[in-house]
Amino acid sequence: MAQLIDGKLISAQVLQEVAAEVELIGAEHGIKPTLAVVLVGEDPASQVYVSNKVKRAIEAGMGSIEHRLDADTTQAALNELIDALNNDPEVHGILVQLPLPSHLDEDAVISAIHPAKDVDGFHPLNVGALASGRPSLVPCTPQGCMIMLRQVHPDLSGKHAVVVGRSNIVGKPMAALLLQANCTVTIVHSRTQHIESLCRQADILVAAIGRPEFINADWVKPGATVIDVGINARDVDGKRKLVGDVAFESVAQVAGAITPVPGGVGPMTIACLLLNTTRAARLQLT
Repeated sequence: MAQLIDGKLISAQVLQEVAAEVELIGAEHGIKPTLAVVLVGEDPASQVYVSNKVKRAIEAGMGSIEHRLDADTTQAALNELIDALNNDPEVHGILVQLPLPSHLDEDAVISAIHPAKDVDGFHPLNVGALASGRPSLVPCTPQGCMIMLRQVHPDLSGKHAVVVGRSNIVGKPMAALLLQANCTVTIVHSRTQHIESLCRQADILVAAIGRPEFINADWVKPGATVIDVGINARDVDGKRKLVGDVAFESVAQVAGAITPVPGGVGPMTIACLLLNTTRAARLQLT
């Protein structure tokens, strides 16, 4: 049976480090790192995510500001709010909860956030810095995956990592971070041929495609480390259940280490958001 990589436990350790850094920044500079969260509309999942982020920020001793806007908010009004937050010296991180209502341009919104306050790590300048190996604010989910991986592999150098999925939010930045750690990286996606055989070559397999229990034990090299980024709702015996992109029960019999769903990558994403907020606060002090 595979070693369980416990995201709840590791995220609690990260949040302790964040709280200590918040206290240190306050003692050294007399400021409180503050995260501003913008939610447009009333999407239930987004409301839960925002509430959890705000709760964790407060627990870490951070300042937290919420802006809840109507679903019919215009692009101009949203841009005006972002501009005000960009220019507010007491706001160190800005997060606009995605997805946005369909009439709003997500790319334009992401680009409107100042790169030094872009705690999601989605701004084109931060994306470019990551791709070129320069210091930047890094997307939270891939960053959390790397912290989890290093619990199992302190030195990732030379390992073959296969990333399943090529999204801008997870797949591409995940591949960039693994390259920085000196892995040999393969990205597979919906157009990849012989995807199963490529996955079976992986020492590290990262699943991020949003397809419930897509990857089964036959796809996994014995002893591999499996990071399951997927969170999917599925009906099991008449009950709604959260499952990952990996068929956990079967893959856990083959893998050397594996993240569960829930309780794996999810808690790490929020912890890394707050970690990024403290890093953003430091950037703005220099």
